[in-house]
Amino acid sequence: MENEKVYVFGHKNPDTDSICSSMLHELLSKKNGGECVEARRLGNINKETQYVLNYLGMESPKLLEKVEPGQKVVLVDHNEFNQSVEGIKDADIIEVVDHHRICNFETSVPIHYTARPYGCTSTIFYEILKITGAKVEKVEAILMLSAIISDTLLLKSPTTTEQDKIAVEELGKIADIDVNEYGLNMLKAGTNLDDFSEQELVNLDAKLVDKDGKKFVIAQINTVNIPDVLKRQQKLEEAINQEIQNKDLQLFVLAITDILNSNSQIIAIGEKANCVEQAFGKKLENNMIFLEGVVSRKKQLLPPIDKNV
Repeated sequence: MENEKVYVFGHKNPDTDSICSSMLHELLSKKNGGECVEARRLGNINKETQYVLNYLGMESPKLLEKVEPGQKVVLVDHNEFNQSVEGIKDADIIEVVDHHRICNFETSVPIHYTARPYGCTSTIFYEILKITGAKVEKVEAILMLSAIISDTLLLKSPTTTEQDKIAVEELGKIADIDVNEYGLNMLKAGTNLDDFSEQELVNLDAKLVDKDGKKFVIAQINTVNIPDVLKRQQKLEEAINQEIQNKDLQLFVLAITDILNSNSQIIAIGEKANCVEQAFGKKLENNMIFLEGVVSRKKQLLPPIDKNV
């Protein structure tokens, strides 16, 4: 039916790209007559994303806990079903826009699927808008710009592509803001961890991977002070062990990433923890290894760990 709702959403434990890309898709759809498209979120809004929403004076999308069979949906910033909403296997997926690997994904009919190896989903959206010649409004520019800054750590991440750099330069002009000042304030807002419990911290930005029945999680916390986070190591490990038990995981990797100096302290726990040692050629000491220059889960953490699990 023409009036049937279409939900658009990113992955569980949503980051700024998942939220901003969902909201952007809704805005663009409604400009083109798609009044039935509604952005949703699959988890709580983090402080970095809240900074963006506050800056724009916008409300966050409503929480979506499950979808009914046949529900029309659009996936952004993910495609793996284990990272998506409950009921996704029986939903009617009509479109995907993503920048991650394609894994464990299939549909019964052809769909619109746009994938690019860029640093951010919003970079794909901006490229599409440029190709079609569509005018980009200021709010749309800020949503895309915020997502790219988040995913590329202000263009410092090794996942950053030339397309991301071009998008940031051009979107910054449309948004009429100082990109570095805005970006640093946004990223720093996301490093305020005082209000979170250890259980919340290990789930803030956690991705579940299922490889041939072997399940593991790679979670990430952004900070400007790794030692400050490590003061909570014992309780963080207790929370990790609880996650391993609850989700029957073989491995849980927590990356505590210094966004200013581009390094990560890794905590690895589980029966497959030795896979992390093999992946990086370092021994775990007190369940930890320090990785210089490592900030990207998608490009620097997942591939070597996945290969050794």
